Amino acid sequence: MEAVEGGLRERHKARRRGRILEATRELLREGPEAVISTERIAARAEVSPATVYNLVGPRDKIWEALAAEFMDELERRLGAQGADDPREVVRSTVQLFVGDPVVSRRMVREWEDSGLVLHRSPHTHLRRALADARARGLLRTDIATDALAAVVSTACVGALHQWVAALIDDDRFLERALLALDVALAAAAADPHRDRLLAPLRTGDAR
Repeated sequence: MEAVEGGLRERHKARRRGRILEATRELLREGPEAVISTERIAARAEVSPATVYNLVGPRDKIWEALAAEFMDELERRLGAQGADDPREVVRSTVQLFVGDPVVSRRMVREWEDSGLVLHRSPHTHLRRALADARARGLLRTDIATDALAAVVSTACVGALHQWVAALIDDDRFLERALLALDVALAAAAADPHRDRLLAPLRTGDAR
């Protein structure tokens, strides 16, 4: 009985936490530059301010929780696709952020550790996709694909922050993220595939 009651309590907590984060997203979409206070979130979610603090935490934890939900959604999308193509991993990641621009821009600007936003799901999938490309002979066998994935992820974080600052638009965000991947693939290409992996760099513009 205790286990059942404990499970029920956890489900109630998860539902209230979900309402809190959805309330935060709603408030952001209504006023992208508005102050997002614990009190406003609590009123919208129909919980007490103490519940917001206990289930999510202070402001920085709210941004962190929103980022975690972004990555959970990306995990679902990539899992549904069975994504083993590194270009699809990068494309899906960019599409996730530009699909909810008000929330994602504010989250990245406000969260102190926003450089970690791509560290979990996209980076893991990218490492796996690049390792698979090496196993299939597309990349040289002496290439450390984890290091390659880290370089691409770092470049994508940089493009994300440029997009958040409105220095580049949605299309350019995607182009720069894919360019980082194309450069990495071309640098690591196995000889039989070198011309194909170099082609995007030879025919594209500087982006």
